[in-house]
Amino acid sequence: MAAEALDAVIHAPARLRIVATLAALPDGDNLSFTRLQDILELTPGNLITHLRKLEDAGYVTSETTGNGRASRTTTTLTGQGRAALDTYTEALRELLAGL
Repeated sequence: MAAEALDAVIHAPARLRIVATLAALPDGDNLSFTRLQDILELTPGNLITHLRKLEDAGYVTSETTGNGRASRTTTTLTGQGRAALDTYTEALRELLAGL
């Protein structure tokens, strides 16, 4: 398997860290935006940008509840995102095994 098989959406370091962090949770569990930001040490703008790309690919979903200061956004890895991470991991293993 060639390097081209690596999913470019996941391959970006920050997005890989986001997906891996969410994949460590039990299926269907979520993290708040602020908790994810704290864990990954990303700025809010940087995290939002990467989450949008992952959402556009169908790998994560975000849900905002409440209004104004009382609002809370949570992020969950989708089944498609979990499968994409598994495929990415396998492609990376095959790539490294061929070295």
